[in-house]
Amino acid sequence: MFQHSSKLQYPVKVDKPDPQFAMLLQQAIGGIEGEIRVAMQYFFQAMGARGDDRIRDLLMSTATEELSHIEMLGHAVALNLEGAPVSYQEESAKDPIINAILGGANPRHLLSSGLSAMPVNANGVPFDMSHVYATGNVAADMMANVAAESGGRVLATRLYNWTDDKGMRDFLSFLIARDTYHQQQWLAVIEELGGFEKNLPIPNSTPEAHEATEHSYYYLNTLTDKQAPEGRWNRGPSLDGRGEYSTRDKPEPEGQVPSLGKARKHSGAQKEQM
Repeated sequence: MFQHSSKLQYPVKVDKPDPQFAMLLQQAIGGIEGEIRVAMQYFFQAMGARGDDRIRDLLMSTATEELSHIEMLGHAVALNLEGAPVSYQEESAKDPIINAILGGANPRHLLSSGLSAMPVNANGVPFDMSHVYATGNVAADMMANVAAESGGRVLATRLYNWTDDKGMRDFLSFLIARDTYHQQQWLAVIEELGGFEKNLPIPNSTPEAHEATEHSYYYLNTLTDKQAPEGRWNRGPSLDGRGEYSTRDKPEPEGQVPSLGKARKHSGAQKEQM
């Protein structure tokens, strides 16, 4: 069961409407870095969570918060579309405050939604759920969530830098702060589970007998004109404490030539293939 307050989570104000910025804000709603993505990701992770019920509750609460961010962004889009022309005659007048839809904003804000937000990205492409990651493995999901919040914070920062509207900057500063916490939140879950050493490799329940461990900890340098770059990834003990990093430089392939031989009769191939 969900409950809803009529008030927004945080104040959303626009000093000067900007339909072009409304189009950019759509990325934070329906883009792969956006709030629909994380809300659905955490929601489906929560529904499939097994084990520690605290993590399920954490996921569900965060999913609900992300729904509130969609609501705030939708309101921000609508506020930025205030005064946008709704006819060719209006647009032709070149209102100095709003020179909008035909001047680079999203025409679907007029044609499809009546000057309000839509579940699409900045190019008008609907969000299709293909970037919702919910594996049922808590460590894998937490890693995916950190990446999702990182991408969201990058986007919010770019939007902040794009506008000089004080109201929008105040609102975006709130979203940036929440992305900061949510990154920390998911990393804290991994820490509480024992940290990276206990959780890596994911899934840590895979029997070692199922893994060709001689291939588990070397960096494969496939550059033909350079030596392998040296870094933490190819020297010293592995992060999971189970091995030692090394490098295989310009390795010889070990597999066979992937020739499939002749085509079968009645397969639709040319006679020369059979």
